[in-house]
Amino acid sequence: MTHDMVAALRPLLAAEASAEAYASGAEAGDLEQAVWVRFLERLGTDGPPADPAAWLRGAVRSEARRAAGLARIERPYASEPADDGRPGPEQLALGAARRRTLHSAVRRLPGRCPRLVAALLSPRDLTYREIAGELGISQGSLGPERSRCLGCLRRMLTPEVAASEPRG
Repeated sequence: MTHDMVAALRPLLAAEASAEAYASGAEAGDLEQAVWVRFLERLGTDGPPADPAAWLRGAVRSEARRAAGLARIERPYASEPADDGRPGPEQLALGAARRRTLHSAVRRLPGRCPRLVAALLSPRDLTYREIAGELGISQGSLGPERSRCLGCLRRMLTPEVAASEPRG
């Protein structure tokens, strides 16, 4: 009998909760859930109501009033921080760790590579002509030298990067 009553009341409850939700500032699903809990509690203590439809309408209105009262007195604990696009502390720490790893590997490169890659990474944003002049090599040989140095750096960093990432 209880199953039949629940099945018969479900559309009525959905309609009543939907009608009361907007005015109370609550979600219709939240109202429905609260009324079902009250209904099950009542079944356990007092048995089914004499007029289930009338009881349900009253319960929905009561839950809507309670939700509206809570909405008036509740205040957010804290507002969400504004997303200003700047990296947070975690991103800054990870970026610093990546830079340390990169610069450590650059210092271990053979031959002229440490100076060449350091010039490429320079915050001064040097041109190829400026880098070639700084290293004392021709501008034409800078491209092949750069490719060789970056390949060497890539081979050095691959095991370090692969070892630090979790496997899944």
